[in-house]
Order: sequence, then C-alpha cells, then structure tokens
Amino acid sequence: MTTQPDRGAERTRNGLFRTKSIEQSIQDTEEPEHKLKKSLSALDLTVFGVGVVIGSGIFVITGTAATDYAGPAVTISFVVAAVVCALAALCYAEFASTVPVAGSAYTFAFASLGEFPAWIIGWDLILELALGCATVSVGWSGYVQSLLDSWGIPLPAALQGPGSGHDGFSFNIAAFLLVLAVMTVVVIGMKLSAWVTSVVVAIKVTVVLIVIAVGAFFINADNYSPYIPPAQENKGGSGLNATLLEGIAGFTPSSFGVMGIFTAAAVVFFAFIGFDVVATAAEETRKPQKDVPLGILGSLAICTVLYVGVAAVVTGMQNYQDLDPGAPLAEAFKSVGHPFWAGLISFGAVVGLTVVCMILLLGQSRVFFAMSRDGLLPPVFRAVHPKFRTPYRSTIILGVLTALVAGLISLEELSKLVNIGTLFAFVVVALGVLILRRTRPDLPRAFKAPWVPVLPIASVACSVWLMLNLSVETWLRFAVWMVVGVIIYFAYGRRHSRAARTSADAQ
Repeated sequence: MTTQPDRGAERTRNGLFRTKSIEQSIQDTEEPEHKLKKSLSALDLTVFGVGVVIGSGIFVITGTAATDYAGPAVTISFVVAAVVCALAALCYAEFASTVPVAGSAYTFAFASLGEFPAWIIGWDLILELALGCATVSVGWSGYVQSLLDSWGIPLPAALQGPGSGHDGFSFNIAAFLLVLAVMTVVVIGMKLSAWVTSVVVAIKVTVVLIVIAVGAFFINADNYSPYIPPAQENKGGSGLNATLLEGIAGFTPSSFGVMGIFTAAAVVFFAFIGFDVVATAAEETRKPQKDVPLGILGSLAICTVLYVGVAAVVTGMQNYQDLDPGAPLAEAFKSVGHPFWAGLISFGAVVGLTVVCMILLLGQSRVFFAMSRDGLLPPVFRAVHPKFRTPYRSTIILGVLTALVAGLISLEELSKLVNIGTLFAFVVVALGVLILRRTRPDLPRAFKAPWVPVLPIASVACSVWLMLNLSVETWLRFAVWMVVGVIIYFAYGRRHSRAARTSADAQ
C-alpha cells in the first residue's frame, strides 16, 4: 500500500507556518562564519539576569504601588508578580535547554509555531529590548543630570533632551553617550560584558542589601496597620487612557483591599521585566542545557527576595500614604533624618541602570543576529567579528540607532510598549512549549517545565490578564508597530528566508 504524503505537513513546510527543526537550529550555530564564542557560566547568566531586572523599578515602583493600590500589602503584590513571572520563566527554561540557540523567544517560536509567528515575535522583541534600552538610558540621564545639578554644573538646556522644558531643539547627550559606551563593551565580547556586569551588579546588590539592613532599624510597626487597607473604588480612565479591560467589559481596577493587591501586582510586574534576556545568551553559554535554566530561575528568585525585602522596609519606615511615588526609598530615609543613605540609593540607581542598558542592547543584537542568520533580515546583521566572535555589525547598527532614539525622543508614553512587548513574548513561549511537547516528544529536554499543560496555560492566562490592564492607546501603538513588521516581512523576510529556499530545493 502506498503511503500518501501528509498535506498538512507540506503546508507547514512551505507556507507562513513552516518550522525550523531543532536539529537545524543547533547545526547553524556551528557554521564557522556565524559561530559565537562560548564563554558564559551559570553564574554569569544569573548575574546578567539580576543585572537587568534590578533597575529603577526597585527604587521607584514600590512607592507608586503602595501609595495608590496596595498599602503595606505591596509585599504580597511582589510575590504574586513573581509567581506570574515564574510561570513564564519555567517555560523559557525548558525551551532554552532544548534549543540552546541565540534569539530567545524568536528562536523558540520558529521551532514550534513557524516562520511568520517567529518573525512577529522577533519584531515584537524590539519593543522590549531596543526600546527598553533607550528608555532606561533616558532614565539614567535624569539621575545624572540631577547629580550634576547638585554639584553646581548643570548641563545646558539644549543638551538635556526633550521634555526638559527647553523651547527649542534639545538633544539628550547623556543618554546618547551611555548607549554608545555600553555598545562598545558589548562589541568587545561577552566575557567583558559579563565582567562589567558582575562588578556593577555587586555594587547594586550591595546598595540594596544596605538599604534593607539599615532601614530595618527604622521600621515603625504602626506603619503596617492596616496591612491591607480598606478597598476603594477608582474612577477609571476614559477614551484612549482607559485600559482595554475597561473598554471591553467596563471593569475598573480597584485600589486597596484584596483586589488592590492584584492591581498592584500588575504594576510591580514590570519591575521584573528582563529575566528572559538570559535566554538570548544561550548560544554563548558553555553548558546551555544546564546553565541557562539555572540562570533564569536563579536570577528571578534572587530579585524576588530583594524586592520583597525593600518593599517591607520602605512601607515600615514611612506610612504608605506619605510615600513619595517618584523616589520612595530616598524620601523614606530623609523622613527619618538620614539623607546620606538617600544619596547612596541614588548612586545605586545610577550604577544599576548602566548595566540594564547594556544587557538589553546585548539581547537585541542577538535576536537580530538569529533572524539574519535565518535570512529574515539583511546579511549585515549576522556578521561575526573575527577576533571577538560577537555579532559586531548588528550591535553597532542597533547601538547607534538606539542612541539616536534616546537622544531625540521623549519616551514616557512609548515606554509602555516595552511592557506589552514582553507580555506578548511570554504568551508565545508558553504556547510554544505546549506545541513542541506534542510535535516533538522525542526531543531531549535537560530541563522540563512541571505540570504541563496546566502551567503554560496558566502562564498565558496571567500574561493576557496583565496585557488587558494596559491602556487602549498602548494597544493601538502596538497594533501599528505590528502592521509595520508584517509589511517588512512580506517585502523582504519571506522572499529571502533560508527555510523557504531549503523547502524549494527539496522539491
């Protein structure tokens, strides 16, 4: 009897949803002209994860979440947000141990969902990584400008950037130079990047631990009462400022009470953004099957402990109603008569944001490298430096463009796109785990996410819920960005895809 070919498989192989086999993805990493240097350990990856997650969020977002939504119970909100991230982290860990290739969610999507979804997620990751890098550099610039002002050497208004109050043209020179500096470090090599990250993270974590240890002596137990303040109704937003959930179901997030804890969790969730960047370095890790899961889960666990500790101290030092949403930690120490520690916190924020910017740029260059190696982007993005063995052209092009964006554009509203881009990536990776478990149960998995399919489904549900709590305006901007990506894919990526050429040659 003659066996008929699987037409569904044929469509998958030749259409928009053709997948790239795990074996081919791994084989591509051994091509001499595209081979990256393997130099990272589990400790390096953990440091990367802690470095990118602990940024301005730990110094700022605690105040907003406690004052507006949860009160002292913001500590529980951090735990809830960490659980949501842990669901996604377990999915990332399984994929990274199975497909130890540069590209993170893009590579995972290509192996499970197909070429077009992979392109969409690769294009989406620009929102999290490149735009995130620009946003962080602008935040860093604000701290530096404040520091220079305190020294009596303020920058000219024309060099402070948009939003500084200057009537004419203004370029953010500090943010521009920061991106160029970290770009140079990333080009020179992963080991140097890891060394710089280790030093900076050590300083940053030391500052955080000092804050927790010293702040513990100034805790007033009365500030914890009531631990969960009585619930209050919010008016909600209107028009484009309303959340998508408000627009669809008329649901208005509440402040305080038990539901306020979950509303605050949606806010503090964004302080955890970045742990997934660890997966982009899988191809440059010596033992990726073991070390990448350790790096992802280890960094998330460390950051959760530090976040809960800081939240407990700041709400214990000062009543949640009196916290400064802009600088809660610094102001809390000033309120108890210790401005020195407030200055130390500001120093930790400046140092911390430097390495966040570097790691985000590193992650974006690796995603573009993987997409270019698959033919979906021009060849310039896959060139590897003969000495440093890094995708230097990709890093330089992205670095310069990101530096210009940071210097020229105010990113207060655009920064919200970083959040929706990350959550969308979480959804794709969780779905990919489900699909790959069914289509390739034979694959060796050094790390297996537990409770499949319940865990990936829960991850998708939690991520979608948080996405629905973003504004309609953010969703519209996200839709426009995706439409631009689709146009580029059909104009260039689909016609130059290596997977398409391979399928054509096989016929």
